[in-house]
Amino acid sequence: MNHHYRDRRKIDPARGDRLGDGSPNDADRIEIGPTQLAFAEWQAAGLALPDLAAMREFRWRRLTRAIADRGHGGLLMFDPLNIRYATDSTNMQLWNTHNPFRAVLLCADGYMVIWDYKNSPFLSTFNPLVREQRSGADLFYFDRGDKVNAQADVFSNEIRLLLGEHAPDNRRLAVDKIMLHGLRALEAQGLEIMEGEEVTEKTRAIKGPDEIRAMRCANHACQTAMRAMEDFARENVPLGNTSEDDIWAVLHGQNIRRGGEWIETRLLTSGPRTNPWFQECGPRIVQNNEIVAFDTDLIGAYGICIDISRSWWIGDAAPPGAMIYAMRHAHEHIMTNMEILRPGITIPEITARAHRLDERFEAQKYSCLMHGVGLCDEWPLVAYPDQAVAGSFDYALEPGMVLCVEACVGEVGGDFSIKLEDQVLITEDGHENLTTYPFDAALMGG
Repeated sequence: MNHHYRDRRKIDPARGDRLGDGSPNDADRIEIGPTQLAFAEWQAAGLALPDLAAMREFRWRRLTRAIADRGHGGLLMFDPLNIRYATDSTNMQLWNTHNPFRAVLLCADGYMVIWDYKNSPFLSTFNPLVREQRSGADLFYFDRGDKVNAQADVFSNEIRLLLGEHAPDNRRLAVDKIMLHGLRALEAQGLEIMEGEEVTEKTRAIKGPDEIRAMRCANHACQTAMRAMEDFARENVPLGNTSEDDIWAVLHGQNIRRGGEWIETRLLTSGPRTNPWFQECGPRIVQNNEIVAFDTDLIGAYGICIDISRSWWIGDAAPPGAMIYAMRHAHEHIMTNMEILRPGITIPEITARAHRLDERFEAQKYSCLMHGVGLCDEWPLVAYPDQAVAGSFDYALEPGMVLCVEACVGEVGGDFSIKLEDQVLITEDGHENLTTYPFDAALMGG
């Protein structure tokens, strides 16, 4: 029997040359994408796939309109997540966060140019909205040494010429994040540097239909990975040789198996290490009849962040009564606050109407009531009353926003904390909780 390469390299030859999301039906495709496992699970769950071409155009149009509406000539992006939003292309994302070698200029007329690693200009060619691939935006000391200023002059001159061609007589350039030499070089070109993060954060806050479909798929993959992690913990912790890192590694592995990308934090702890919250996952051996709490902070399929927190009681004894009370209180906190969410309500109104934690839990409450989420934790932030700064977030919720509703409940000096968090879509007439993962029955007192 002949085995043809054309068949072997396909993800699913029966589907033709395109998958359901419009990406090439080719295991050798350039862009990062979901795996066969993920596609099979989503099909079994009846999930609709996003149209990636439509999603990319939606994002490009929103960003272009935002630039034009503010009277800017262009938007220069260095943040890898903003570049992902604008182009849907990736390149060594985590390395790029501390060695910024990529940049994208989106002009007010929609013309988009990417500066990428010189050996990989092909990584964005799948997207026709990216009109040019260049290199030379690497303005960090490790790479350029004592001549970084010379390259900054070259790069900034390219920016000036592109703006002159695509936004004549407009020297207003919004920039999100830039190295010091780059900023000085752009200003030396006579450009007026404007706030770029305000543009990108507000643009990204409203998700289009295909972004929501992508988020539903990523959410299903994340919760499937959470189930594998919980099953692993419940089976292995009673044996007495399972560490926090062992449990956390399951979520990482399951995420990658489905085409996910990375996890932003190491927030899984056990027993007394859950208090205070924000200790990082480590080698501690989890004991039977202890709590395990975590926050996924997971960048999953399609680059979408799924941010869910759960606390589990692992063991055959009943959890302490104080822990059950704290769990119920945390559950009440997020559910009560979730019910407030609807289009038109302002962020200060949410803060004013939010559920109040018991006084003993106030000192160690979470850093915010809620926060936006998309490609990562995003604008806006909803603060607790004692942390709200007047005028910082005077905006109303809109359909297409997605917020993570938070709770952290633990006493100062206590031996546990409860961490809970659900991811919620703002709809035309209210909200939809995208998180379906159950709350631990033992901790809820069941």
